[in-house]
Amino acid sequence: MIIDSFDTESEAIISPSSFNGEKKQFCHIAIATFSREIYARVLELIPKEQIGELKAANLIKPIWLLDVHGLKIAFYLSGVGSALAATDIIEVRYITGAETFIVFGSAGSLDKEKTSGCYVIPTESYRDEGMSYHYAAPSDYITIKNADALETMFQQLDIPYTKGRVWTTDAIYRETRNQMQKRKAEGCIAVEMELAGMQAVCDFHGIELYDFLVTGDVLDQPVYSSEGLHEANHDLDKFYIALKLVEMIDKR
Repeated sequence: MIIDSFDTESEAIISPSSFNGEKKQFCHIAIATFSREIYARVLELIPKEQIGELKAANLIKPIWLLDVHGLKIAFYLSGVGSALAATDIIEVRYITGAETFIVFGSAGSLDKEKTSGCYVIPTESYRDEGMSYHYAAPSDYITIKNADALETMFQQLDIPYTKGRVWTTDAIYRETRNQMQKRKAEGCIAVEMELAGMQAVCDFHGIELYDFLVTGDVLDQPVYSSEGLHEANHDLDKFYIALKLVEMIDKR
Protein backbone atom coordinates (compact mmCIF):
# COMPACT_ATOMS: atom_id res chain seq x y z
CA MET A 1 0.00 0.00 0.00
CA ILE A 2 1.15 3.53 -0.68
CA ILE A 3 0.94 4.48 3.00
CA ASP A 4 3.61 1.84 3.71
CA SER A 5 6.16 3.52 1.43
CA PHE A 6 8.11 5.43 4.13
CA ASP A 7 11.13 3.20 4.67
CA THR A 8 13.45 4.20 7.49
CA GLU A 9 15.24 0.86 7.64
CA SER A 10 17.35 0.99 4.47
CA GLU A 11 19.21 3.53 2.35
CA ALA A 12 18.20 4.99 -1.01
CA ILE A 13 19.69 3.29 -4.06
CA ILE A 14 19.95 6.47 -6.18
CA SER A 15 21.11 9.91 -5.03
CA PRO A 16 21.49 13.30 -6.76
CA SER A 17 25.21 12.64 -7.08
CA SER A 18 24.39 9.76 -9.44
CA PHE A 19 23.44 12.33 -12.10
CA ASN A 20 24.97 15.65 -11.01
CA GLY A 21 28.54 14.98 -9.90
CA GLU A 22 29.87 16.81 -6.88
CA LYS A 23 27.62 18.98 -4.75
CA LYS A 24 27.93 22.73 -5.45
CA GLN A 25 27.54 25.88 -3.34
CA PHE A 26 26.46 28.97 -5.28
CA CYS A 27 23.84 30.46 -2.97
CA HIS A 28 21.62 29.84 0.05
CA ILE A 29 18.15 30.72 -1.26
CA ALA A 30 16.16 29.60 -4.31
CA ILE A 31 12.95 30.85 -5.92
CA ALA A 32 10.79 28.51 -7.98
CA THR A 33 7.93 29.42 -10.30
CA PHE A 34 5.49 27.16 -12.11
CA SER A 35 4.69 29.86 -14.67
CA ARG A 36 6.43 29.82 -18.05
CA GLU A 37 5.45 33.49 -18.48
CA ILE A 38 6.87 34.64 -15.15
CA TYR A 39 10.00 32.58 -15.83
CA ALA A 40 10.58 34.23 -19.23
CA ARG A 41 9.88 37.73 -17.91
CA VAL A 42 12.27 37.40 -14.97
CA LEU A 43 15.07 36.29 -17.28
CA GLU A 44 14.46 39.41 -19.38
CA LEU A 45 14.49 41.78 -16.41
CA ILE A 46 17.19 40.56 -14.05
CA PRO A 47 20.93 39.90 -14.57
CA LYS A 48 21.61 36.18 -14.45
CA GLU A 49 24.00 33.38 -15.28
CA GLN A 50 23.31 29.72 -15.82
CA ILE A 51 24.79 27.54 -13.08
CA GLY A 52 23.25 24.15 -13.76
CA GLU A 53 20.53 22.08 -15.35
CA LEU A 54 17.63 19.88 -14.33
CA LYS A 55 17.79 16.97 -16.74
CA ALA A 56 15.13 14.45 -17.72
CA ALA A 57 14.52 12.19 -20.70
CA ASN A 58 12.07 14.66 -22.25
CA LEU A 59 13.59 18.06 -21.43
CA ILE A 60 16.47 19.99 -19.92
CA LYS A 61 15.69 22.99 -17.69
CA PRO A 62 18.36 25.58 -16.85
CA ILE A 63 19.02 26.70 -13.29
CA TRP A 64 19.92 30.38 -13.07
CA LEU A 65 21.75 32.49 -10.54
CA LEU A 66 20.05 35.88 -10.25
CA ASP A 67 21.85 38.95 -8.96
CA VAL A 68 19.36 41.20 -7.17
CA HIS A 69 20.95 44.12 -5.31
CA GLY A 70 23.96 41.97 -4.51
CA LEU A 71 21.90 38.98 -3.38
CA LYS A 72 22.58 35.72 -5.20
CA ILE A 73 19.39 33.72 -5.75
CA ALA A 74 18.88 30.45 -7.58
CA PHE A 75 15.88 30.56 -9.93
CA TYR A 76 14.21 27.83 -11.93
CA LEU A 77 10.99 26.68 -13.59
CA SER A 78 9.53 23.95 -11.42
CA GLY A 79 7.83 20.84 -12.70
CA VAL A 80 4.08 20.65 -12.10
CA GLY A 81 2.74 17.98 -9.74
CA SER A 82 3.95 16.78 -6.37
CA ALA A 83 6.59 14.29 -7.52
CA LEU A 84 8.20 16.59 -10.08
CA ALA A 85 8.18 19.73 -7.93
CA ALA A 86 9.58 17.92 -4.89
CA THR A 87 12.28 16.17 -6.94
CA ASP A 88 13.28 19.53 -8.43
CA ILE A 89 13.84 20.87 -4.91
CA ILE A 90 16.12 17.95 -4.08
CA GLU A 91 18.19 18.43 -7.23
CA VAL A 92 18.33 22.23 -7.13
CA ARG A 93 19.55 22.06 -3.56
CA TYR A 94 22.31 19.66 -4.59
CA ILE A 95 23.32 21.67 -7.67
CA THR A 96 23.20 25.16 -6.09
CA GLY A 97 23.62 24.70 -2.33
CA ALA A 98 20.32 26.45 -1.56
CA GLU A 99 18.78 25.41 1.76
CA THR A 100 15.78 27.77 1.65
CA PHE A 101 13.14 27.61 -1.09
CA ILE A 102 10.43 30.17 -1.82
CA VAL A 103 7.74 28.68 -4.03
CA PHE A 104 4.58 30.34 -5.31
CA GLY A 105 1.80 29.24 -7.63
CA SER A 106 -1.89 29.16 -8.37
CA ALA A 107 -4.65 27.18 -6.69
CA GLY A 108 -8.32 26.49 -7.05
CA SER A 109 -10.52 28.12 -4.45
CA LEU A 110 -12.79 25.98 -2.27
CA ASP A 111 -14.13 29.05 -0.47
CA LYS A 112 -14.35 32.17 -2.62
CA GLU A 113 -15.33 34.42 0.28
CA LYS A 114 -12.13 33.57 2.16
CA THR A 115 -9.68 33.58 -0.76
CA SER A 116 -10.92 36.42 -2.97
CA GLY A 117 -8.58 39.39 -3.21
CA CYS A 118 -5.80 37.94 -1.08
CA TYR A 119 -2.96 35.45 -1.07
CA VAL A 120 -3.27 32.06 0.58
CA ILE A 121 -0.74 30.95 3.20
CA PRO A 122 -1.19 27.20 3.67
CA THR A 123 -1.04 25.85 7.23
CA GLU A 124 -1.55 22.14 6.47
CA SER A 125 -1.93 20.11 3.30
CA TYR A 126 -4.09 17.05 2.71
CA ARG A 127 -1.86 14.34 1.24
CA ASP A 128 -3.86 13.18 -1.77
CA GLU A 129 -0.74 12.36 -3.82
CA GLY A 130 2.08 9.82 -3.76
CA MET A 131 5.38 11.62 -3.19
CA SER A 132 4.92 12.58 0.45
CA TYR A 133 4.40 8.98 1.59
CA HIS A 134 7.99 8.15 0.65
CA TYR A 135 9.36 11.01 2.80
CA ALA A 136 7.07 11.18 5.83
CA ALA A 137 5.15 8.76 8.02
CA PRO A 138 1.54 8.29 6.90
CA SER A 139 -1.05 10.85 8.01
CA ASP A 140 -3.96 12.64 6.38
CA TYR A 141 -2.34 16.10 6.64
CA ILE A 142 1.19 17.41 6.70
CA THR A 143 1.99 20.59 8.63
CA ILE A 144 3.43 23.51 6.67
CA LYS A 145 5.93 24.50 9.30
CA ASN A 146 6.86 28.00 8.11
CA ALA A 147 3.25 29.21 7.79
CA ASP A 148 3.46 31.40 10.90
CA ALA A 149 6.82 32.88 9.87
CA LEU A 150 5.42 33.64 6.42
CA GLU A 151 2.36 35.24 7.97
CA THR A 152 4.61 37.55 10.00
CA MET A 153 6.47 38.61 6.86
CA PHE A 154 3.23 39.23 4.96
CA GLN A 155 2.04 41.39 7.87
CA GLN A 156 5.27 43.39 7.81
CA LEU A 157 4.91 43.87 4.05
CA ASP A 158 1.21 44.81 4.44
CA ILE A 159 0.13 42.15 1.93
CA PRO A 160 -3.46 40.86 2.18
CA TYR A 161 -3.62 37.15 2.97
CA THR A 162 -5.68 34.37 4.45
CA LYS A 163 -4.40 31.24 6.21
CA GLY A 164 -5.85 27.77 6.09
CA ARG A 165 -5.60 24.17 5.11
CA VAL A 166 -5.17 23.19 1.47
CA TRP A 167 -5.69 19.99 -0.50
CA THR A 168 -2.80 18.62 -2.57
CA THR A 169 -3.82 16.36 -5.45
CA ASP A 170 -2.15 15.83 -8.80
CA ALA A 171 -5.24 14.07 -10.22
CA ILE A 172 -6.61 17.27 -11.71
CA TYR A 173 -9.50 15.61 -13.56
CA ARG A 174 -10.61 13.61 -10.49
CA GLU A 175 -11.32 16.51 -8.17
CA THR A 176 -14.88 15.30 -7.63
CA ARG A 177 -17.63 17.23 -5.89
CA ASN A 178 -17.83 14.72 -3.05
CA GLN A 179 -14.08 14.93 -2.43
CA MET A 180 -14.18 18.72 -2.63
CA GLN A 181 -16.98 18.87 -0.05
CA LYS A 182 -15.06 16.53 2.29
CA ARG A 183 -11.94 18.65 2.12
CA LYS A 184 -13.91 21.87 2.56
CA ALA A 185 -15.66 20.43 5.62
CA GLU A 186 -12.20 19.77 7.09
CA GLY A 187 -11.24 23.42 6.63
CA CYS A 188 -9.46 23.34 3.28
CA ILE A 189 -9.82 26.64 1.46
CA ALA A 190 -7.87 25.80 -1.72
CA VAL A 191 -6.65 22.91 -3.84
CA GLU A 192 -3.25 22.70 -5.55
CA MET A 193 -0.91 20.06 -6.94
CA GLU A 194 2.49 20.16 -5.23
CA LEU A 195 2.67 21.28 -1.61
CA ALA A 196 2.33 18.04 0.38
CA GLY A 197 5.17 16.40 -1.53
CA MET A 198 7.40 19.47 -1.38
CA GLN A 199 6.92 19.87 2.37
CA ALA A 200 7.60 16.20 3.05
CA VAL A 201 10.83 16.33 1.06
CA CYS A 202 11.90 19.54 2.79
CA ASP A 203 11.18 18.11 6.25
CA PHE A 204 13.11 14.94 5.40
CA HIS A 205 16.17 16.82 4.13
CA GLY A 206 16.11 19.75 6.56
CA ILE A 207 15.22 22.33 3.90
CA GLU A 208 13.24 25.48 4.72
CA LEU A 209 10.15 25.93 2.51
CA TYR A 210 8.07 29.10 2.21
CA ASP A 211 5.00 28.58 0.03
CA PHE A 212 2.18 30.95 -0.89
CA LEU A 213 -0.64 30.71 -3.40
CA VAL A 214 -3.11 32.77 -5.41
CA THR A 215 -6.50 31.32 -6.24
CA GLY A 216 -7.85 31.69 -9.75
CA ASP A 217 -10.57 29.21 -10.64
CA VAL A 218 -13.30 28.37 -8.12
CA LEU A 219 -14.30 24.74 -7.61
CA ASP A 220 -17.11 25.38 -5.13
CA GLN A 221 -19.67 26.63 -7.63
CA PRO A 222 -22.47 24.94 -9.62
CA VAL A 223 -20.70 25.21 -13.00
CA TYR A 224 -16.89 25.20 -13.22
CA SER A 225 -15.15 28.05 -15.05
CA SER A 226 -11.40 28.53 -15.51
CA GLU A 227 -11.83 32.31 -15.56
CA GLY A 228 -9.16 33.92 -13.42
CA LEU A 229 -6.73 31.02 -13.71
CA HIS A 230 -4.40 32.66 -16.23
CA GLU A 231 -3.97 35.73 -14.03
CA ALA A 232 -3.36 33.60 -10.95
CA ASN A 233 -0.74 31.57 -12.80
CA HIS A 234 1.16 34.27 -14.60
CA ASP A 235 0.95 37.67 -12.87
CA LEU A 236 4.48 38.87 -12.02
CA ASP A 237 3.49 40.30 -8.63
CA LYS A 238 4.16 36.95 -6.94
CA PHE A 239 7.80 37.04 -8.01
CA TYR A 240 8.31 40.50 -6.53
CA ILE A 241 6.81 39.30 -3.25
CA ALA A 242 9.25 36.38 -3.34
CA LEU A 243 12.13 38.85 -3.74
CA LYS A 244 10.94 40.77 -0.68
CA LEU A 245 10.84 37.52 1.26
CA VAL A 246 14.40 36.72 0.19
CA GLU A 247 15.57 40.08 1.53
CA MET A 248 13.80 39.54 4.84
CA ILE A 249 15.07 35.99 5.27
CA ASP A 250 18.61 37.05 4.34
CA LYS A 251 18.64 39.63 7.16
CA ARG A 252 17.85 37.05 9.85
